[in-house]
Amino acid sequence: MNTAIDRVGERRSLLSIGILFFVFGFFTWLNSILIPYFRIICEIGWFEAFLVTAAFYISYFLLAIPSALLLERISLIRGILIGLGLIILGSLIFIPAAIYRSFPIFLIGLFLQGAGLTLMQTASNLYVTLLGSIESAAKRISIMGIANKIAGALGGLILGGVLFGSTKAQDISSHLSQLSTADRIVYLDNLAHSIISPYLIMAICLIALMFIFYAMKPVDTREKTKKQKYSFRGIPTHSWLGFIAIFLYVGAEVIAGDSSVAYAQTSNLQPLKLCISNWCIDFSTPHYFTSYVMTGMIIGYLIGIVLIPKYISQEKMLMLFSILGIAITIAILTLPRNISVFAVPILGFAHSIMWPSIWPIAIRNSGDKAEIVSALLIMGIIGGAIMGPFFGWLSDKINMQYAYSILLISYLYLIFYSRIGERVKRRVGDEEIG
Repeated sequence: MNTAIDRVGERRSLLSIGILFFVFGFFTWLNSILIPYFRIICEIGWFEAFLVTAAFYISYFLLAIPSALLLERISLIRGILIGLGLIILGSLIFIPAAIYRSFPIFLIGLFLQGAGLTLMQTASNLYVTLLGSIESAAKRISIMGIANKIAGALGGLILGGVLFGSTKAQDISSHLSQLSTADRIVYLDNLAHSIISPYLIMAICLIALMFIFYAMKPVDTREKTKKQKYSFRGIPTHSWLGFIAIFLYVGAEVIAGDSSVAYAQTSNLQPLKLCISNWCIDFSTPHYFTSYVMTGMIIGYLIGIVLIPKYISQEKMLMLFSILGIAITIAILTLPRNISVFAVPILGFAHSIMWPSIWPIAIRNSGDKAEIVSALLIMGIIGGAIMGPFFGWLSDKINMQYAYSILLISYLYLIFYSRIGERVKRRVGDEEIG
């Protein structure tokens, strides 16, 4: 009877955490639309536009440990509610930012959104990892990932449709070049104001979610970790290497996801329409590309759920999908631009299993350091804050297609880390037998 109650509690907990992962994905992947949008309305270059990723992801590095310390002192529910409150505040700051068309104010709003997500992710990723067997953690995280990427796909479609509609960024730039200074300011102001309504609606929805989540009380996993004074001393080597793996993986994921729309907008794509009766969809529409990336990740997550750990280990899956990432990147670099642009979304499939695999490898055998390792891995998300603007800088200096070459560094390291994971797994197995 108690086992049945525990299973019901675990399922309810996964559902409640799944709602959070939906929120993570929705706000995280809006950046792919915001980057080209801010570049237009704030009249900035690609390097400055990709500072969106810096403002958003740097909070993970700065606030991961403070978030872990806060969660040590308050309940999970309160931590989540505070995180949601920060996201709401960051969303509302977009209103004055749009009114004044101020890029720095937009960045402040993004930082606060990232701060809220940091607090919630520090708790939720460790929570999902510890909710069952470590061997099946990648499967549970993959389930959460599906919720995350469905939200990302929807967010890109909705916000992209509101801000750009069927208009391409190149068409907007061409139109702006023909306007007088006064008309140009009016046009850009109107375009900037179009972001106010969606972010106001999102803030209202999050306020409603705060009340809903308060009623869904997840089961406690704190008995699986010991309360401790947070210290980096004694963290296993493979956990430190996991920090680097998360850094490089998130950098690669951010580049692929957040650049997909911009790369499509600057590639002069020909219409690629599919018509059924009187209904047509143009697959070359730039703001659809984030959804393509998310769809690829969802497919990869589903494969991981089926195969891990029954048919293949999470370590081997990490290696195979990293090799796939190298192959796709080479295709992006060598194919004609109007074709390579469609290879970028396939990176979403390659990236899908990486986060779910890296996390349990780094947590394995960390003992009472599990919570600080969790915070350390969240800090690794700063890879998006550093690699994103670096990609933008390369795009300004050379061109966006060849800037994708920096992804090869990430995939080569992840192949190395998958081998580290195999060694740690064997060592733990030998210790248990001994």
